[in-house]
Amino acid sequence: MAKSTILAPPPPPYEPIKLKDALEERYLAYALSTIMGRALPDVRDGLKPVHRRILHAMRELKLDPDGAYKKCARVVGDVIGKFHPHGDQAVYDALVRLAQDFAQRYPLVDGQGNFGNIDGDNAAAYRYTEARLSPTATALLEGIDEETVDFRPSFNGEDTEPVVLPANFPNLLANGAAGIAVGMATSIPPHNAEELCTALLHLIKHPSATIEKLVEFVPGPDFPTGGVIVEPRSSILDAYKTGRGGFRLRARWEKEDTGRGTYQIIVTEVPYQVQKAKLVERIAELINEKKLPLLGDVRDESAETVRLVLEPKSRAIDPVLLMESLFKLTELEIRFSLNMNVLSGGQIPGVLSLRDVLKRWLEHRQVVLVRRSQFRLKKIEHRIEVLDGYLIAYLNIDEVIRIVRFEDDPKAKLIKRFKLTDVQAEAILNLRLKSLSRLEEIEIKAEHDKLSKERREIKSLLKSDELQWDRIADEVKATREAYSKKTELGRRRSSFATAPDIEVDLEQAMIEKEPITVILSEKGWIRAMKGHVDDLSKLEFKQGDGLKRAVKAQTTDKLLLLASNGKVFTLPGDQLPGGRGHGEPVRLMVELEENHDFVEIFVHEPGRKLLVAATSGHGFIVPEDEMVAMTRKGKQVMNVDEPAEACTCVPAEGDTVATIGENRKMLIFPADEVPEMGRGKGVRLQRYKDGGLSDVRVFKKADGLAWLDPAGRTFTLPMSELRDWVGQRAQAGRLAPRGFPKSNKFGPAF
Repeated sequence: MAKSTILAPPPPPYEPIKLKDALEERYLAYALSTIMGRALPDVRDGLKPVHRRILHAMRELKLDPDGAYKKCARVVGDVIGKFHPHGDQAVYDALVRLAQDFAQRYPLVDGQGNFGNIDGDNAAAYRYTEARLSPTATALLEGIDEETVDFRPSFNGEDTEPVVLPANFPNLLANGAAGIAVGMATSIPPHNAEELCTALLHLIKHPSATIEKLVEFVPGPDFPTGGVIVEPRSSILDAYKTGRGGFRLRARWEKEDTGRGTYQIIVTEVPYQVQKAKLVERIAELINEKKLPLLGDVRDESAETVRLVLEPKSRAIDPVLLMESLFKLTELEIRFSLNMNVLSGGQIPGVLSLRDVLKRWLEHRQVVLVRRSQFRLKKIEHRIEVLDGYLIAYLNIDEVIRIVRFEDDPKAKLIKRFKLTDVQAEAILNLRLKSLSRLEEIEIKAEHDKLSKERREIKSLLKSDELQWDRIADEVKATREAYSKKTELGRRRSSFATAPDIEVDLEQAMIEKEPITVILSEKGWIRAMKGHVDDLSKLEFKQGDGLKRAVKAQTTDKLLLLASNGKVFTLPGDQLPGGRGHGEPVRLMVELEENHDFVEIFVHEPGRKLLVAATSGHGFIVPEDEMVAMTRKGKQVMNVDEPAEACTCVPAEGDTVATIGENRKMLIFPADEVPEMGRGKGVRLQRYKDGGLSDVRVFKKADGLAWLDPAGRTFTLPMSELRDWVGQRAQAGRLAPRGFPKSNKFGPAF
């Protein structure tokens, strides 16, 4: 057995601490470091520390938009050496993302070389690529040298870095952000800059503007890769109100005819952050796994623009249905979440609404304007002080020259003689001889007057909130003009649409829609003849058999059969035997006992309601959707007590019910006296002493009661002539009106 070594406790003095307390303290410190220093962007400039440091380092390298490119290796080296003590690959990945026009709505870095592509290919190594700042980045950095923001020491104390950028561009919403911290995350989609500026101008003018009003200007995200947003308007509004939600984004597609009735689908825009190559690979896998039965093939014919070709299995497939199946199973549709969890003041994480985010940016711009104005005011006052000294020197030029030439301490003598400040005396002593001309004196006076006027304007600006907001509004208007939708960069790329409200039934979608006439014989044989046949006199049946029902349908329809035992069976229209010959027995397709027969056949119409009744006089209204059976055994809808049988099924479209018994007695009563049930025996519709129910009909009182006479003519009686038969449910009724068919049937109900 091995000996275990027990370490002795450290020598005193030491202070014991509970492990739980130590873990809590250290984990909290780690969590705060992750939240503030890595994952969450600042609401003011929309940047995380690594992005802010990249832009600052590139500015120090003088990588201006109109300057030359420099190797990304140089940028990465400066960033990790001076400001960001992390891995070079992490910094380079962040730099690459800032340059990708398919990742950033408004790229902050202008890259030269291979910076990756929408297929998901990586960028080239940083020794091969070059970069410089984009105009948008210079807008974020504008005024950083004018004490507009605070600076702090870098990680090693040798340099300083900005705490936040001046951000003369609403970058947080314009470019979006994403990050995962400890216990919290952020996800903000990109938006259109012109729309944001319009909302900002409205908020400046109306500080108490509602979210509903702001959403009129910012209707939704604007993704760099385009796409179609199909999120309902109400959901978008709720998301911007709470700061949490999501947006359904679909690929943009169009139908392209290929001749002879065939077509193909062309996808021209894929959803944001979806890698095209992996998307195509995934679609191909689903085709091989036979999970996309409507799709025949997929090809990527993309060059500089996206072009995915989707070929349907057959030309009969509806392109909208094909795309709905793809949206359901692939990343051609994604849900981009909204979680506006950002740092306020660079310190406090929190989820903000759209209005709060815009307001915090405006407040930051006001702080920047005030600090910039104060910086400029100091510069002006210093310059005016120097110019005042110059003017004194010009007025007393001979004395000034004498003091400089002959006095041992000319600076002190000048200060004492002309009551100058130290700054003025130093400026006079540094004055060049060639500046002592009359022309220079005139220029100094003109500059003095100009600066004095500017100083008065700045002081007025610093005293007036109204003037400050006017200045900020002018800056926002200039940004809106620069990023107008009329420009290629500013045009809106994502559009809005409503998703089709259709249920994707892949099996049914594969069926080619053709008209058929379904023939059901008295002995239960069924067949489907092509087309809608009107002349049924030439139909042939087996000896002793005849026509029971003929139903006009489509191959895509479902047919429901009511049996005398109260069961309902479902038959797909495309799986019925052909019209040649006598067909096949229905009993081969469904399981029905020998002592029962089929009563009615009709085409299923979703959402319809039917009245089912039995010979016992019982009946009820049932939603047709609940009658559809999924198996051969059918679905028990009506409970029938033998010897009674289910005898009829009619559409419940009307406000009045008419029943006729085998005893030829008719009863008419309100339809609302019949209950609606999913299954059961029902209630008594009409009472009989002998015989049972023969037929039933639901009709509208205003239209009157109609039936089909033996000659095939429709006969209608208005309610004014039917008063003698009107009563309450479960009464016996009275003999049918003169002329009612001797068959005691109203005629076909479907």
